[in-house]
Amino acid sequence: MLKQPFEVPYSEVKADPEIYVTAVFSSLVSEFLVMPKGEGFIDYPTFEAGYEKLKQATAGFQHITSDEAFAVALKYPIVIIVLRSILGFSPPEWAYVASQRSGVAITQGFARSLDRKVRMQPTEPLKEQGVTSARLKVLVDIACQLLREGAPTTDAAKLHRLQKADTQKGLSSLRSLSALGVPYAMLLYERFLGRPFAGHRDSVSELVGDNLETVIEDTLSEAGVSYRKTKRAERVPGFDQAPDFIIPSEFNPKVVIEAKITEDDGTARDKVTRIQHLCELSLLGQRPDQPKFEVVACIAGRGFGVRREDMRKMLIATRGKVFTLKNISQLVDHTNLAAFRTK
Repeated sequence: MLKQPFEVPYSEVKADPEIYVTAVFSSLVSEFLVMPKGEGFIDYPTFEAGYEKLKQATAGFQHITSDEAFAVALKYPIVIIVLRSILGFSPPEWAYVASQRSGVAITQGFARSLDRKVRMQPTEPLKEQGVTSARLKVLVDIACQLLREGAPTTDAAKLHRLQKADTQKGLSSLRSLSALGVPYAMLLYERFLGRPFAGHRDSVSELVGDNLETVIEDTLSEAGVSYRKTKRAERVPGFDQAPDFIIPSEFNPKVVIEAKITEDDGTARDKVTRIQHLCELSLLGQRPDQPKFEVVACIAGRGFGVRREDMRKMLIATRGKVFTLKNISQLVDHTNLAAFRTK
């Protein structure tokens, strides 16, 4: 069983960091195969019901007019999600194209708010009145135009966003796929281009991080350690970027904890840099062996397990105080948090 870097004196970590890089790598776990659903998750039966309502309203996509699509979208808002999925646009992209083509100002904020409202209440009819209804009418109108037109011709070095199996040739493409089913190879190819579950993974990225923070909170609470958990993008005096946890408070920081999770090695490098910066702040005006506060890194995700050099930098910067989900139960005992234990 490899010893973890926080279990030995820092002098040992500094003398041979590679052993402890391997130790941290061995304790890293990844849960990228399982994602939280979060609020506003649309299950397949709900999505399929919206698809069928749109298909019925357009006679199997024989024709698709703004009036028909708008009416069914008001009655069954999930149709809005279906239309956007057929286009292959994000909410802000749909708003931008609609604004450009119609001359009506539709902000990205409106598009995001509408999308969230529909995801939260996909079967709750919308009211046909007010600014929301007017902007939705424009969005639906432009969507119908794009679906009727299909993908325009581009030069060989470019690819149009509508150059997809279901939209390339306008309604004829849509009708063919709705009637015959999608060729499996094409379905796989479009998944390859778009990353499976990409939109959902992006929407719940904060929830994934919250899971690590919750474990830290539970560990601190069980030991009776006073702490201050900061909010997203909160400004805290003395820090250009607020750490996730400050112990016992921001007025007298003695330990700061950064909770970082990533499944991507490129993002992991950025997060290591962030932790290094906190360590540099702790040493301003201080002796190297007497930092103003101790920096502790709690990490998760396979992204941190790719670059050994990045992990070595993190171990040196934090003086070995790197914890993972597998050993976070030892967080209090092996850091200066022990001085604040009351249980």
